[in-house]
Amino acid sequence: MPIRGLNHAVLWVRDAARSSAFYVDVLGFRAVHTSDRAVFLQAPDSHNDHDLGLFTLPDATAAPSGSVGLYHLAWEVPTLADLQTYLDALQTAGALVGSTDHGTTKALYAKDPDGLEFEICWLVPQSQITDADRAHNGPLDLATDITRFGADTPGESVRVPA
Repeated sequence: MPIRGLNHAVLWVRDAARSSAFYVDVLGFRAVHTSDRAVFLQAPDSHNDHDLGLFTLPDATAAPSGSVGLYHLAWEVPTLADLQTYLDALQTAGALVGSTDHGTTKALYAKDPDGLEFEICWLVPQSQITDADRAHNGPLDLATDITRFGADTPGESVRVPA
C-alpha cells in the first residue's frame, strides 16, 4: 500500500469562519469552498483540492491536555526565509507557542483560535545533515541557521514543479 503523503486534514472547530480567517490572514491559506458550517482551505503553494477542512461544531469543548487525540499538524515550508516570514506572522498574531531546532528540522509551533496546535517546519537537505545534527534537539536560532544554510536554500522534500 504505497501511501505518498497526507493530502488534507479536517478539524472540528467552534466557528469555521473565525478559524478560516486565522489560517487565511496569518498563514496565507485561501478558501476554495465555503458552506454554512464548513470551510475548505488550500495552502499557498499546494496543488491539492484542499489541505484543510474546518467544520463548525459550536457546542464543542476542548479536550483536556493529555487526552488521547491529535497533538498537531505540521506544514513544511520551502526555505528558511519562509520560516522567518511565518515566525513574524505568528508572533504578530500572538499565536506562537514555541520553536525547536530538531537538528534535521527547524520548527515553529503555534495554536489557532480554538487552541489546536500546528507546526511550521523546514527540513534540512540530506546532503547538509551531520551526525551532530541527527543527535541535536534544542532551542531554535533561526538567524544562525540562515547563516549556515542560506535563507533561500530549498528544504529536502520540497518538489520543484516540472
